Formats: sequence, structure tokens, C-alpha cells
Amino acid sequence: MNCRHRSISLGVGLWTAAWTLLGLSPRLAAQDRARQIDELIGLYAGYGQFNGTALVAERGKVIYKKGTGFANMEWKIPNRPETKFRIGSITKSFTAFLILQLAEQGKIRLEGKVSDYLPDYRKDIGERVTIHHLLTQTSGIQEFFQLPGFYEEAGRDRHGVEEFVKKYCGRWLRFEPGTRFEFSNSGYYLLGAVIERITGRSYEQALKAQVLDPLGMKDTGLDDAAAIITNRAAGYEKTMGGYINTPYLDMSVPYAAGALYSTVEDLSIWDLALADDRLLGKEFKALLFRPYVEALGARYGYGWVIDKKKLSGSPDEVSCIWHGGVVHGFNSLMERYVDDGHLIILLNNTGTTYLYDLAAGVMDILYGRPYRRPGKSVAEALQATLAVKGVGAAIEQYQELKERRSGEYNFHVFELYRLGSGLLGKNRIKDAIAIFELNAKAHPGEPIVYDCLGQAYARSGDKWLAIKNYGKSLELDPGNIQAIERMRELLREE
Repeated sequence: MNCRHRSISLGVGLWTAAWTLLGLSPRLAAQDRARQIDELIGLYAGYGQFNGTALVAERGKVIYKKGTGFANMEWKIPNRPETKFRIGSITKSFTAFLILQLAEQGKIRLEGKVSDYLPDYRKDIGERVTIHHLLTQTSGIQEFFQLPGFYEEAGRDRHGVEEFVKKYCGRWLRFEPGTRFEFSNSGYYLLGAVIERITGRSYEQALKAQVLDPLGMKDTGLDDAAAIITNRAAGYEKTMGGYINTPYLDMSVPYAAGALYSTVEDLSIWDLALADDRLLGKEFKALLFRPYVEALGARYGYGWVIDKKKLSGSPDEVSCIWHGGVVHGFNSLMERYVDDGHLIILLNNTGTTYLYDLAAGVMDILYGRPYRRPGKSVAEALQATLAVKGVGAAIEQYQELKERRSGEYNFHVFELYRLGSGLLGKNRIKDAIAIFELNAKAHPGEPIVYDCLGQAYARSGDKWLAIKNYGKSLELDPGNIQAIERMRELLREE
């Protein structure tokens, strides 16, 4: 029995004794927590903030597994535990694992240079960036999704790996490798190319042979629009006018950084595999979860965030290893509370939703805390007022709701972002500016609010206010290449 399973067994014994003293069996206690989880997920689903499948394990045992909403809205096909979702950047955990397997086999050195394994890659970058830099997101290599016009130029087309690496994964270094963290899909794309070069197989074939087949993960693979994939969910985006089909993205673009699909059941198998030594020895597996660099308010390992989560209404914190994912029409979250054997997996097919808030509520239930209930969409409440009374009344309503009914509504930055973007899409530019200004006052530390203002002011013809707001965005996020390019265009025009 390994350490994790021994600690889980001891935990089960302590919990069993506690519930026996209270006159309840552990099974009934687990059923009660499953009921609370179901109630919480139902609230999020009812408010249009979750449409997908969830799995929750407590001390190594699944206590909740259920789908909500539709995998296909046109045909009213419901989400189920066997529904396959794109998992976005959770793919990175698999890519990192493959690299560590190769390192354990002596086929790659973590401190080796990218040029050692990809000799055709540009040497001025490849000789400065190591495999370790790529794994820890500290390479400084420009993120390809932020390249101006990238989606229009490349997002819909199928790409070969070598071609894509040359064209999009080596434009420039944004900082000296190893000096700081910056999320880069380009780095994990390069890791996929390294895996192919060393193994002589495609990334998909290597993953299948080295991980998926040995674990029996039959419902996980590289997504491909041309393939017939049973139980595959369609992807949607939620707009102020309702749901729409997500724009097409060829999955050869996210590749080893974010192109996998999976199910909650397969990901629970992945969780168990990460706890034992079947596919990777203890020494190298420990490298996955070592906190190397500050990132995302926590620390980043190899394809995982190493974090402490605070319980509701308490100074207590619990250790959590997690990763999320966002890719056209889908977002995902996998949280592993390894000290206690808890697991939360959330897979959603309606674009970016509040999975972290939902997971925090589930975590509180697992640890016996009062859980946080979701709020109604404040954007949807304001939309009705906008249609009848105008933007001034909507702003007054927002302020009143925030002052008097803050616990009832969701005031996340993306609420007003969605509302303002919808107005901008309808060419109601003045109204959009008013909503974006409101968002900037409510969330002055979020670069996205100034990006939106920059875009709206540029559309209105006020180039200097556009430049000013793009500048504010850059102060908060110096890596915002799109803001830099837009400022340059505006300055050239001026």
C-alpha cells in the first residue's frame, strides 16, 4: 500500500469513528454530501452557469457522478457521465507526464535545450530554452493565440506539427527564459513536437501507447472534427441573446497544449494513476508536483498548479493540485485534494463559466463547511432594463443591486463584459462604452476591462481614449501583445 492509500485508509477510519459516535453511518453521511452537491450543481445549472458533467470522489470513493443540461442542444441529447468533452489545458498534464516518462527512460534531459531535440527549430531561441522552461511555463516564448490576427489566419486550418512550430512557435522571446511565469500554449506545443521526434510516433500514438491503453482510458483521445467520436458533446457559447454554436477551431492548433477530449470517468482513472507508480516511478512523478515558480496566485509544477484553497468562513486551508482548461465552446476543471483523497472534476460545454466558484462550493461540502451558493446573472437582469429604459437606468440598477442585494447576484467581471460585448456587436457603441466604464469602476485591477474600452473607443473614433485604455491594460498585463499591436495601429493612423 502506498502512502496516499495508507493516509486515505487512516482518514476513513477516523471518519467512520466520528460518524458512528453521531449515530450516522459513513454511507449515509456520503449520501447527504452527494445530495448537497446535487443541489448546488442544480442551482448553477438553473442560473445558466453550468451545463455539463461532474464527478466528485471523497477519500478515494466516487460519491457523485451526473450530467446536467444538453450535450447537443439541437437534438436535446442530455449530458451524461459518458459524454466526451474537450478538456483544453488539462491536456498539459498528460503532455508533462509523457515527457517525464521519456526522462525516466533516459531519452531526454529536463535541462536539455530545445535545439537538442528539435534541430530545425530556430537556434537563437532553442539554445536558450530548456525542456524544464517549457514544462514550467517560464520559457518566454510568445503565446501564439495572442499573435495579432492569429485566429483569422490560422485557427480554422489543419496544420502539420513541423510547419506550425516554424511559423507560430518561435516568433520571439518576451523575457529571459527562467526569469518568470507566463502561460504559453506555444511551449507545450513544442513539447508535443519533442515527444514525436524522440518516440518516432505521433503525439496521439505516443499518448495512447504510453498512458491511455495501459490505464484503460478508452474515452480519451485527440479531438478531430473529421473523426466519428461517439458521445462527443457539441460546444456552445453563451451570449446575451442566448446560446450559439461556438466558432470552429481546428484541433491541430491546440494540439499537445489543449486538444484532448475525455470524460469525468476517464479523468478519475487519470487521478488514480497519478497516485501510484504503475507508469512513472516515485522519483520522477514527484517532479510533476514540485512547486517551481509563482503562478496564478499559487505555484506551478509540470503541467499542474500547486495550491492552497481556503475553506469558507474559516482561516483553514487545504492542499490542492489542479488544472483548468478553456477551448472554443468548452471549459474544464480538475481539482485533486491529495492529502484527503478528494477529487472534483467539472466538464462544461457552454464556453467560459464559473467552474472555480462551483468547485469551491463542492470543496466546502466535502470539508463540512457551509457552501457558497451561486448568484443570478446580473447581466441578464440589466439586459431587460436596457431594452426598456436605456443604459442610464441599467447602470442605476447595477449599483442598487450591488448595494442592497449583493448576495443574490453574480457581479463577476465577465458579467458586464458579456453585456458590453453584446451591445458592441449590435453597434450600440455609446451604450457599450457606458457598460465597459461601469465594469472598469467595479473591477479596476482587471486588464480585460481596459481592453474592451480601448476597442469601444476605437470604434467610436476617439483614438486617444482608445490608446489611453490600451495603455492601462498593458500596465496591468505587460504581456498583452494584442493591446500593443492595436496601440501601434492607432498611433500610425493618428
